Amino acid sequence: MTTSLSTDLWPDVQPDAARRLMLAGVESFARRGYHATTTRDIASGAGMSPAALYVHFPSKAALLFAISKSGHEQTLALVENVVASEGSPSERMRTLVRGFAAWHARRHTVARVVQYELGALPEQELAIVTALRRRIEQHVEQLIVDGVASGDFTVGNPRTAARAVLSLGVDVARWYSERNRQSPDALGDEYGELVLRMLGAAV
Repeated sequence: MTTSLSTDLWPDVQPDAARRLMLAGVESFARRGYHATTTRDIASGAGMSPAALYVHFPSKAALLFAISKSGHEQTLALVENVVASEGSPSERMRTLVRGFAAWHARRHTVARVVQYELGALPEQELAIVTALRRRIEQHVEQLIVDGVASGDFTVGNPRTAARAVLSLGVDVARWYSERNRQSPDALGDEYGELVLRMLGAAV
């Protein structure tokens, strides 16, 4: 199991067998892709029989949904905590980007599944995850709007800028690994400064 995964990803998931299946699902989806992964692969990775999966999740798609929904809820909570905190728009944006990029580096295996296997979700489950993604984007967009109003930022289209900010952080999960010499926190610091420059802030 890669060091980017641990049981603290899902502290509220019970019983332990369900959490083990989620961890095994992440490993299998990240390594093989969702469609190439079988329920036997997942159960084997969790040290269980193939039938054990259905005790906790009605389908492979339900397992993917649980993983994706949890990952998006975690990043939404991160963003909401930052935008609600004290500080100028520039200060909060730096903190937000630092945390967002570091999360995608530290949790790069689960983040790859969360961000890049969306197309495998059934329509109803995809709509739920899409709503979470939109809430994240709206918070970042509003922070940029506030920054433009205060003179912190100089961008013409806050929505496009918000998508660019989030895309930078999301893409970290695609290329980051434990072999990277830069720590997640150091990467987050660098991304924070890069985003402020992109938004026209004085840094």
